[in-house]
Amino acid sequence: MLKALTALVALWLLAPLGAEAQVRSSLVAADTAVQPGKPVTVAVRLEHDPHWHTYWIRAGTGYPTSLKWDLPAGWVAGPIQWPTPITIKGSHGEVTGNGYDGVLYLPVAVTAPADAQPGNVKLKVHIKWLMCADICIPGEGDATTTLKVSPGPPTPNAVVRDALANMPMPRTEAAWHITAKRTDKTVTLQIGGAAGIDAPHFFSEDDFIQYDQPQPATGDGGNLKLTLQVADDADLSTNRLVGVLAYIDEKGIYRGAQMSTPLDSTAAAGSPVSGPDSGAPSGSNSSTVGAAIGTGSPAIARASLFVTSLLALVGGLILNLMPCVFPVLGIKVVGFVNQANSDRRKITIHGLAFTAGVLLSFWGLAAVLAVLRAGGQQLGWGFQLQSPVFVFALTVVMLIFALSLSGVFEFGLGAMGVGSNLQMKDGYSGSFFTGVLATVVATPCSAPFLAPALGAALALPTAQSFVVFTAIALGLSTPYLLLAIFPGAVKILPRPGRWMETFKQVMAFPLYATVGFLVWVMAGQVSENGLLMVLFGLTVIAMAAWLYGRYTAPGASTARMRFGLIGGAVLLATGLNLGWPRPAAPSDIAWEAWSTQRIEQLRAQGRPIYVDFTARWCATCQANKKVVFASTDVRRYFHDQNVATLKADWTNSDPHITAELARWNRSAVPFNLVYLPGRAAPRILPEVLTPSIVLRAFK
Repeated sequence: MLKALTALVALWLLAPLGAEAQVRSSLVAADTAVQPGKPVTVAVRLEHDPHWHTYWIRAGTGYPTSLKWDLPAGWVAGPIQWPTPITIKGSHGEVTGNGYDGVLYLPVAVTAPADAQPGNVKLKVHIKWLMCADICIPGEGDATTTLKVSPGPPTPNAVVRDALANMPMPRTEAAWHITAKRTDKTVTLQIGGAAGIDAPHFFSEDDFIQYDQPQPATGDGGNLKLTLQVADDADLSTNRLVGVLAYIDEKGIYRGAQMSTPLDSTAAAGSPVSGPDSGAPSGSNSSTVGAAIGTGSPAIARASLFVTSLLALVGGLILNLMPCVFPVLGIKVVGFVNQANSDRRKITIHGLAFTAGVLLSFWGLAAVLAVLRAGGQQLGWGFQLQSPVFVFALTVVMLIFALSLSGVFEFGLGAMGVGSNLQMKDGYSGSFFTGVLATVVATPCSAPFLAPALGAALALPTAQSFVVFTAIALGLSTPYLLLAIFPGAVKILPRPGRWMETFKQVMAFPLYATVGFLVWVMAGQVSENGLLMVLFGLTVIAMAAWLYGRYTAPGASTARMRFGLIGGAVLLATGLNLGWPRPAAPSDIAWEAWSTQRIEQLRAQGRPIYVDFTARWCATCQANKKVVFASTDVRRYFHDQNVATLKADWTNSDPHITAELARWNRSAVPFNLVYLPGRAAPRILPEVLTPSIVLRAFK
């Protein structure tokens, strides 16, 4: 243990040294002298060790290199002139980003002031980068270079100029004829007059194109066609394709063409569209099956219904092996093992009770779908998971099941469908409930053969839809139905013993994974603060289960059990109230992304400004916002006075926000500023805020 700790400490201490060794930085100039009022090209030189890389302005993953200049008064540095990037690949050949390796020069135009006096001038820059191989390490360093200010012509630095000339800098290819057309989720980039180029690859500068997808190229004779995949989160209102087309020219030199091409975003005529008016069920790839059942002769319709029901039966059977169903059915397996020594009648009733739970649940789901469809709703399989309330309730149930399987507490064993009480009358309700729960958790899944059957069921008339749902239910419950019909097969299962406790606890972990999946679903349905409350609520519910199990264990006194019951109930109610998803309260506070340029624009307009430097991992930040902007007085004042609200989100590393915090001698959040018209400097607010503190800052 001591050796492990020593190794970890050594690794932590040596990490900065190792990071500096992987990428080395320096600052060089294309000329050794510069004239007053004239620009000079300087370049940050990054030398990468083999297998290490840094990132382009649109990294894909990672983040790009950034520069913070420390220049003499009057000197101005322009933006980085990014060389043509390469595609970065991981150890398994997968694309991980866009960037650079080897020796890299990042040119920047630095302009001397017109009144610069002759003599030597030192230029200094602080460089931050992310370097990756099999691991990623943030790196940073300072670099300087000295220039001579002279009224005479510039003196070239031949070594640096040659290096810059050999960098694949993007340029505009005026001789090419370029068009771009988007059809659904792809863009076809056509390039005419591009004879002699090889291995083309387009790097999008605005994340419109998915960076890690292949870009198949076709064409010859100078006419090239490149198929690009649109990113899942792309802004579909984008009307220009902007980026760099990398290629190898006829001389074998890697080059890049800067592009900004109008994008025709009209979908291709006749392309399949799934939606409310398309005639196909949303989320289904089986509209052909549904159409075959709903049209044609009665004989064809009956045959199609038989095929669909058969698919549904097989799909329901396979559902038993799906990750979302198998954890719950592990509970039922334990129950059947416990029944191994029971009489035939009891085993049969347990199997039938489970089957009844599955059947009634699927019939109930079919009925709800029929009613909602009659009301004009467009629904798909698993539609109930679109409700954050339903997802939260299901998460609570799965969490309680998992905690019970882990041994935190034991409900009445009949209610859980586990243990020896399955042989008692109450155990039948446990089997029934397990069937209901299996149906509930099955709805996010779509096993093989089930997708076309579901697609058809969602488009069928009500009676036929019930037939298909019945087939799915019978498929799901088939293994247990067979055990009910042939209870002697239970004897094949191993005898009850100590192994069952281990098996039961192991089966808790798939349930915990299901809880994690459901929380992930809720993350897309509730606000950031709402998700935090969900997590807190689940924590309190887990504490309720622990308290109940702690004080109601076998042999506990009546007073102790009463405390466990009441305390657990209070904590359960508290957790449910805390985590219950609620619709976001309407707010007239519209947050904009912070930037120094936006601050200057708003100040020029004479608007008061409130700036919140925050991060999701900052608990004080979240508490401040909840307290301050829950105040009606604050919201009314901000609305009446037209206060601009800017958010500087530091959840992920942002060099601009870090630099701004450092400018105010801060290195942490929360940090809040109030800019008032007519005042040169903003007011700095304390770390912990109240509505009155914020309002006083504006007065």
